[in-house]
Amino acid sequence: HLRRAGRLLGVPVGGRVRGWKEFAWAFAHVAVGFPLGLAALICLGNILVAAVALSLWWAFPVEARPTLFSVFDVRVDDWATALVGGVVQIAVLGAVAWWVLPVLARVHARMCLAVLAQSDSERRLTERVDVLTKSRVGVVDAHGAELQRIERDLHDGTQARLVSIAMQLGIARESLADDPETVATLIEQAHETAEEAMAELRTVLQTIYPPILADRGLGGALTALAAKSSVPVHIELAGVGALPAAAEAVAYYVVAEALTNVTKHAGATRASLRVERAGDVLSVEVADDGRGGADEGRGTGITGIRRRVAALDGTVRLDSPPGGPTTLAVRMPCAQ
Repeated sequence: HLRRAGRLLGVPVGGRVRGWKEFAWAFAHVAVGFPLGLAALICLGNILVAAVALSLWWAFPVEARPTLFSVFDVRVDDWATALVGGVVQIAVLGAVAWWVLPVLARVHARMCLAVLAQSDSERRLTERVDVLTKSRVGVVDAHGAELQRIERDLHDGTQARLVSIAMQLGIARESLADDPETVATLIEQAHETAEEAMAELRTVLQTIYPPILADRGLGGALTALAAKSSVPVHIELAGVGALPAAAEAVAYYVVAEALTNVTKHAGATRASLRVERAGDVLSVEVADDGRGGADEGRGTGITGIRRRVAALDGTVRLDSPPGGPTTLAVRMPCAQ
C-alpha cells in the first residue's frame, strides 16, 4: 500500500513499516478505505447496470426488470426509457468515475502516507543506517585488500631476503674451513641483506599502524610527515589532545595521502595543514595552491580516504576547481 500510494502521488517512500503504525494502518484502512471503496463499487456497478438495461431490459421478466437511477427507482419497461435513461446514467456515472474516483484514490493514498510514511527522524535514521552499512562493507573489502597487500609485501620482499640470508649463511658454513675470505664476503652480504629485510619489515609495519603515532602522538606524526614533504607545508594544530587510536590512524592516513597527492599531482609550491578538535569532532583540512582539477577516478587515493573516514561515520569534502586551489576537508567523530 505504501509503495503504491507513493507511486500514485509521485512521492518517494522507503523503509519498512513496524510497530504501532501497522495497527494504526489497519484501523485507518477500515475507516477510510471501506467507504471509499464502496463508493467506487456502487459507481462502477451502476454503470454496468445501465449498460445491461440499455440493451437487454426486454430479456428480464416484467416483475424483475432493471431500474435506473437508484434514488428515483426508474423501472425500464420500454426502449425509450432504456435508451434515454441508460445513456444518461452511463454518462453521469462515467464522468464521476473519470474525475471523482481518482480524487478519492489520492485521498486514500494521502491517508496511507500519513499513517505509514516514515517521519523525518525515522527517515534520517534509515539513511544513516544505509550509509553505515555501505561504509562497513567498504571497510571489510578494504581490510581484505590490505591484508593481501601486506601478505604480498612480506612474501615478495622480506621473505625473499630471509631466504637469501639463509642460503648465504649455508654456503658460508660449507666454505668455512676451505675459503675463509669467501666466508667473510658471504657474511657481509648476509648482514646487508638482513638490514634491507628489517627496513622493508619496518615499512610494512608502518602501513598497519605507524609507530610514530604511539611514540609522538598525532601532532608529532603530522609534523614529521610535513617535514618529509618536498612541498613546504604550513601546520596549524588547534587543541587536538588525546584521541582514540582509530581516529589518530585515520587522520594520519588522510594527511599522508593528501600530501602525497600534493607532491605527485598538484604541481603546488606550498601547502597548508590545519587540524582542529571541537568537542567530539576532529577536523582535518589540507590545502594547496596547485593546478586543481583533482579526479577521484584517476587513482589519487581520495576513494580510500572516503572509505576510511566513512568507517568512523565521518565526512569528506573535496573542493578542487580547475586551476586550483585544492582543499580537502575531513570531519570525523573522536569521542573517547
